Amino acid sequence: MSAPFSFLRSLRFSQCARATTRANAPKRPFSIARAFRQRENPQPVDSPEFVSILDGPPKIVRKGRRHGPGLIILAIIPVTAFALGSWQVQRLGWKSELIAKFEDRLVRDPLPLPPIIDPDAIHEFDFRRVVASGVFRHDQEMLIGPRMRDGQDGYMVVTPLERKDASTILVNRGWISKKHRDQRTRPDGLPKGEVMVEGLLREPWKKNMFTPENRPDKGEFYFPDVKQMAELTGSQPVWVEATAEPEFMQMIDYERRGIPFGRAAEVNLRNNHAQYIFTWYGLSLATSIMLWMVIKKPTTEIARRANRASRH
Repeated sequence: MSAPFSFLRSLRFSQCARATTRANAPKRPFSIARAFRQRENPQPVDSPEFVSILDGPPKIVRKGRRHGPGLIILAIIPVTAFALGSWQVQRLGWKSELIAKFEDRLVRDPLPLPPIIDPDAIHEFDFRRVVASGVFRHDQEMLIGPRMRDGQDGYMVVTPLERKDASTILVNRGWISKKHRDQRTRPDGLPKGEVMVEGLLREPWKKNMFTPENRPDKGEFYFPDVKQMAELTGSQPVWVEATAEPEFMQMIDYERRGIPFGRAAEVNLRNNHAQYIFTWYGLSLATSIMLWMVIKKPTTEIARRANRASRH
């Protein structure tokens, strides 16, 4: 027999011998202690509901840090909202004191308006009841609008009042309907001779960013620019709002005849700071709860397994 055939025969014999040895080898005897240890320390793979990372659908799992920069932004929101709520508490106290001060001025007797008024001193007399007499300069009348009242479009009538001492002030006489824009439609609303005006001394108004600029060359006024109107009419920059409290039927008659009727003698400043306090503090509380839930949210099983796999 040649050497190659002898080598192949011996190789096959050795393979058959190893296979026979493995088949006839005694099995590992069952151990109660080993089974008990498996029951005491079960492994995830022992559970029939176990799903391997490789068997499940692919997911993006954050490894290492649980939270990113978004947590910082979420933490800033409740702090900012709480600060704004505290600021509104201060604003509420300031506005309440201001309204109380103005209401105190309203209950005082009307003050005769002096001939010359210092514009810088008007701030100390804002909402102060005053009286003045003189003659209306209807030829220099200015209409500010549009202004809505009870759902109707109209204008505020501003007329210079020329007094006996030759000084002139601006008087907001009140509201008229749009249909009486032309003076010829309201002869009853153009009093002649000397008149007595009682009203509130007010600070110059400030327009908001949405109000267009006045166009005095075309007779269009969208807000009361006291300094501008005073220069146009040669008046002092003094603004008086005429007050009146006509009865309902009298108001209807005034509106029909085009007679301006003034505002009520009351403080009409808005005071919504209590609502802002509730809004900001409520937002701070809600976002604080959300932040706590995000921080306390437990790590998912997949993330824990991924972190363990990365450490090993």
